[in-house]
Amino acid sequence: MFKNKLRFSIKILIALGFIGIFGAELRADTITVGMSAPKTGPLAGGSTVTHWPNVKLWAHEVNARGGLKLKNGRAKIKVIEYDDRTNPGEAIKNINRLATQDKVDFILAPYGTGFNLATAPIFNKLGYPQLAVSAITDKIPALTKRYDNIFFMLGSTTTFTNSVVNILKKMRSDGKIGNRVAMVNVADAFGIELAAAARPVFKSAGFEIVYDKSYPLGTKDLSPVIKGAKASKPDAFVAWSYPPDTFGLTAQAKINKLNVKAFYTAVATCFPAYKGKFKGAVEGILGAGGINPDTPEMKAYFKRHKSVTGKDADFWASAVTYASFQILEQAIEGVGSKDRKAVTKFIKENEFKTVIGPVKFNNQNNDRFWTVGQWQGDKFYGVSSEGRPGAKSVIDKPDW
Repeated sequence: MFKNKLRFSIKILIALGFIGIFGAELRADTITVGMSAPKTGPLAGGSTVTHWPNVKLWAHEVNARGGLKLKNGRAKIKVIEYDDRTNPGEAIKNINRLATQDKVDFILAPYGTGFNLATAPIFNKLGYPQLAVSAITDKIPALTKRYDNIFFMLGSTTTFTNSVVNILKKMRSDGKIGNRVAMVNVADAFGIELAAAARPVFKSAGFEIVYDKSYPLGTKDLSPVIKGAKASKPDAFVAWSYPPDTFGLTAQAKINKLNVKAFYTAVATCFPAYKGKFKGAVEGILGAGGINPDTPEMKAYFKRHKSVTGKDADFWASAVTYASFQILEQAIEGVGSKDRKAVTKFIKENEFKTVIGPVKFNNQNNDRFWTVGQWQGDKFYGVSSEGRPGAKSVIDKPDW
């Protein structure tokens, strides 16, 4: 009789969740994470390589190990996705919907500089931490002063332009190039700001910009841009470009034999598809970002990325994007709850172990990042960085 009563009492306690106090790991919960980024429009190609696969990888890995560790047990991740159609207005609408209708616990930052800048006010108003992983801007000090919830991962516009100019200065001092630079940019927040920052830096370094041209985002025919650059007889070609135009400019440079010893295109130069399209012709091409792909952490990340998503990670922002999710994960677990205000405070005050190395924000800005990479063999190696070890020496670019 006593044993039967004891069994009955235990069943009641389990049903009431009392046993969960002693076995919190057994209790299931969900953390909803919202995401708005391009699936269509001009930036969809870049987002499909850099952003979306890493969302999938991160959610898969967290859930495979049972979810995030909270004070009341583990919580698995549920992702709600929207296509911003490469439209800032759509991105703002999506983020507002995620917060007010879907009532997600956290929202991942959008893809692209302009989109992060456009959505920063609504992230702040709604109280969500914004790890602006794919944004390069000189507005970082002003934005972090205005918004206490935004964090930057990739660095400033001036740092990127200085890194490119310093590489060209070294090539000039080695007698490999002269002073003549052809510079083009996509007419988007990213390209406009980089070109504006680059002009005085080139001038101060003694370079002459012999061709200076912008083109609209989504431009299909870039042959006039390349023909104009070639006609200016440059020693170096620099394009502050986004994925579609990075491919288009390179294709036209190859067709039109724009042979310069320093050829730089920005976002997407690091994509495996770039190497796949142009094959051996990528040797020596410079581009934005880079990584040290030979570290054990990066090798393991590339392997997991391919295994889970079926796609190859790029050699720059893919890993940084994944690192931003690792930071959010560690902050949520550090706080032990879905308290967004506490999570934001935790991000500000702690250092995080990530696939790209340690990350600690200084005034909400990560000051250790890669700036310039170069194709050397089958990998896109970092050749210039701020505080990241393992940079390779720049090699000569063969003619097309």
